[in-house]
Amino acid sequence: MPDRPPSNLAAVPGITVGHWTDPAGATGCTVVLAPEGGMRAAAVARGRATGTREIDALDPRHLVDAIHAILLTGGSAYGLGAADGVMRWLRARGRGLPVGPAGVVPIVPTAVIFDLGNTGQPVKWPTPDDAERACETAGTAFAEGSVGAGTGATVGKAAGLTGMMKGGLGSWAVRSGDVVVGALVVVNAVGDVRDARGAILAGARDARGQFLDAQRYLAQGGAPFAGRGAEQGDGEASRLRRNTTLAIVATNAAVDRVQLQALAQAANDALARRITPFGTLFDGDLTFAVSPGSVPVVSPLQVEALAAEAVPEALERAVRLAKGTPAVPGLADGKL
Repeated sequence: MPDRPPSNLAAVPGITVGHWTDPAGATGCTVVLAPEGGMRAAAVARGRATGTREIDALDPRHLVDAIHAILLTGGSAYGLGAADGVMRWLRARGRGLPVGPAGVVPIVPTAVIFDLGNTGQPVKWPTPDDAERACETAGTAFAEGSVGAGTGATVGKAAGLTGMMKGGLGSWAVRSGDVVVGALVVVNAVGDVRDARGAILAGARDARGQFLDAQRYLAQGGAPFAGRGAEQGDGEASRLRRNTTLAIVATNAAVDRVQLQALAQAANDALARRITPFGTLFDGDLTFAVSPGSVPVVSPLQVEALAAEAVPEALERAVRLAKGTPAVPGLADGKL
């Protein structure tokens, strides 16, 4: 019997995904490798606290017309340096932008989440060597939940640290005829994650362990992060102020970079329907859209509609498969 095609981001032919995970340090990174010839890409930022590298290269007006990998990583700004390891791995294989006698320059857009001490474990972040290890593991089958860039992710922090839950990494893909759209989501949000009916799956909890409903709490005048030093920059407030949901949506469709930018926006809209609140002052939410393919479509709207199906499923898997820590419960523990 032939192998079943993957139902994740790597369902898009040519794309592979690899993780490096440090459970003890509650951090990690995830690399998405393009085919050898690279892939078209764009990005849209919805949050207002982003941490990024090489994002300018994703503007449709930019000279660079292809990228060679995307790195999602923990460690806040410290984690951005891990991209050097991805570049080193790609350069050794001659994959990058040709620059004459100097060989190639790999283009590796990178985005971070803030996971420094999020789950009560020692503060660590991925290094270039760790990201290079992630490249070595890349394939079409990869783990989800509390792995890679989702290792130290948490959700539901609008009212404070004590009621939050584990976030994580999830992926899914959908198909229509020959067109494939895959999504990968790392959720580390201030807000709550909801299912298709609008019920909270994972999020802020009150002292009794019941969901607080972060959107309603804030709308009714609840102090962000319970007002515990949020303006003075104490330890808890500093952690709470740094949150991010990162997403990558990929397709084999023949869409250009302007259309990919619109696809990233459509994926952001899908996230905003399931994460409440989304794209806040304290979130660094960013979505990438990529295509290495040439499958014709009647309209780019078909690809956007498929993304609206794949992205929410990937988001749900990110929290449903997330394992907790002694300090932060996760849905995969089966205790909630």
